[in-house]
Amino acid sequence: MTITATAPRAAAYRGKLRWWTELPLIAVVYALYSGARLLVRGDVDDAVEHGADILHFEQLTHLDPERWFNRLFTHHAFLGVPADFAYASLHYVVTPSILVWLWLRRPTHYRTARTWLLISTLIGLVGFTLVPTAPPRLLPGAHGFMDTMAQYGSYGWWGTDASAPRGMGHLTNQYAAMPSLHVGWSLWCGIMLFRYGRNWFVRTLGVIYPLMTALVVMGTANHYLMDAAAGVATMGIGFLLARPALRIVDNLQARVRRRLGRESGGEAVVAISMAPGHRDAATASGGASKVPSPRSVPVPRGAPDGADRDPDAAGGSGAGRGERSRMS
Repeated sequence: MTITATAPRAAAYRGKLRWWTELPLIAVVYALYSGARLLVRGDVDDAVEHGADILHFEQLTHLDPERWFNRLFTHHAFLGVPADFAYASLHYVVTPSILVWLWLRRPTHYRTARTWLLISTLIGLVGFTLVPTAPPRLLPGAHGFMDTMAQYGSYGWWGTDASAPRGMGHLTNQYAAMPSLHVGWSLWCGIMLFRYGRNWFVRTLGVIYPLMTALVVMGTANHYLMDAAAGVATMGIGFLLARPALRIVDNLQARVRRRLGRESGGEAVVAISMAPGHRDAATASGGASKVPSPRSVPVPRGAPDGADRDPDAAGGSGAGRGERSRMS
């Protein structure tokens, strides 16, 4: 059996991670994500205008594949229905699962990966706030997009309000299309699988998953190609900021620990100096507290073997025997 050098390091690092601090942190960021989608709804007219502007730009540059994919998913239920299920569920299942996998199997990489994901999500919230955008399915009918999730709503739990369950459409902001965190999070998942997976199957999934997600969000008319590109850019910025953010946090924690250490150290010195035994020893030695060494303690005559003896004397050296004869 081969023992790798990284196993002890991973085990030691996992001991520094605490689930009772990680779960609240992730829950807070996810609550901010959901809350921002609810509270920052934006003006509907502005959102529709932003969506139309994005589509117009794509048409000018001949980069508007979402219309073709949407037509494909609309005409073929065997493509549209699985795409709707993927859009409504994988976003919320795969990402947490990979976080747990990193926690359990790649603990030395978990903290950086988690920070990268959280920072990118917060950047996405800024995008939702500043640029409310109507997805293709909410543009006026003249643009020719079909809402596949409404078309195939009888197959799943969703209704006409994107991936929200029926009757809960008011709990989501349908104008939070820019950037696409569906694409951003799937890219993060794909990179984690490709980088830390140990077999070709896992790495292949890491390549397929973000590509499939990009096709799904466009084919279901929930995002533009530019939304997907913005999701990729958001993850890129989050990646660049993750390590500096961790250094700042580590430096702050180190300063706090040093300050607490100095305070606790001062209290320990005061406590030791006030201890009765310490005061008596300091008085007897003229203010200097000394601990007698084992060699300076006299050995009582007739002491049992191994009890309070000098190690050299116990070995039967001539110097030790001569010293005891002079003492007797």
